[in-house]
Amino acid sequence: MSSHDISQPDANLPHGQEEGGEVEAAGNPFADPGLPPHEHRQQDIDERAARRSERTIALLFTVSMLATVAFIASYVAFPVDRIIYVFPLGHISALNFSLGLTLGIALFTIGAGAVHWARTLMSDVEVADERHPIEAAPEVKAKVLEDFAAGAAESGFGRRKLARNTLFGALTLVPLAGLVLLRDLGPLPQDKLRHTKWAKGKRLMNYNTMLALRPEDIAVGSLTFAMPEGMKESDHDFQTQIAKAALMLVRLQPENIKDKRELDWSHDGIVAFSKICTHVGCPINLYEQQTHHVLCPCHQSTFDLSDGGRVIFGPAGHALPQLRIGVNKDGYLEAKGDFAEPVGPAFWERG
Repeated sequence: MSSHDISQPDANLPHGQEEGGEVEAAGNPFADPGLPPHEHRQQDIDERAARRSERTIALLFTVSMLATVAFIASYVAFPVDRIIYVFPLGHISALNFSLGLTLGIALFTIGAGAVHWARTLMSDVEVADERHPIEAAPEVKAKVLEDFAAGAAESGFGRRKLARNTLFGALTLVPLAGLVLLRDLGPLPQDKLRHTKWAKGKRLMNYNTMLALRPEDIAVGSLTFAMPEGMKESDHDFQTQIAKAALMLVRLQPENIKDKRELDWSHDGIVAFSKICTHVGCPINLYEQQTHHVLCPCHQSTFDLSDGGRVIFGPAGHALPQLRIGVNKDGYLEAKGDFAEPVGPAFWERG
């Protein structure tokens, strides 16, 4: 085969196609085709259509505001344990369902309103710009600011007052839903720390036998634990309530009681003090008969039950609260009211 045969192209191939199969495209294959002709929307040429779109946007933002208000109202109105039937979800929490529904509507209508505004009222003219270095030149920065001002003007944000004001309203109310959720950080204590289950006329029940106590049931030198009448271990809040209402009874000789108020609040030498240590809340259960001292086993705080329950040793900062007691017409020991001061650890430091 000669060199002439090797270099000669195949006469049967189409014009412009070589033996390798590549076809030379006519013109420049990377030429910019340009943008298609701009098509005006109905709102661009008809102000009535634009106003209809604005009213639609305002309606969506208004619905968002109403849904946010409904979210807050649902949080207040529905109890946590209320169950309702919703088809096809079945039995669900009324509170969770209402919160999810109202918050979903509030967020969806804000998004839908913003999208409808962008698609119908804001300018949709396609603008092509050349790429520029990351560090813009002063003239480019000026152009960006100019384009931003032009875009703000074309968006109708200043002219479409109804849509703008309802948007502001929706964006202002929606964050309130998040603030309301802060309520779930825990129940408000109100004045619960200042009160227990003890009340005037409630009998003192033996904590071990669950029987009402009479004065003759309390022997001199003994330590008896009591609880308010009406409490049951099966109650859902029993542990919470007994942690404040637990009581210890000691019978002293009246002449051995040093504190006048303690003597006035006792009955025939029987004194009643809170069982909860004022240091960290441990139950007190050690009694020294000769000294009338009770000892907390956790950190050895020691209280004198013959002298108003005051602290005589240890880290506890406050005396044990005393419960005023008496005897009812049936001969049973009863409370004359609640504790005069809050029980439990470090109450005054907690406010």
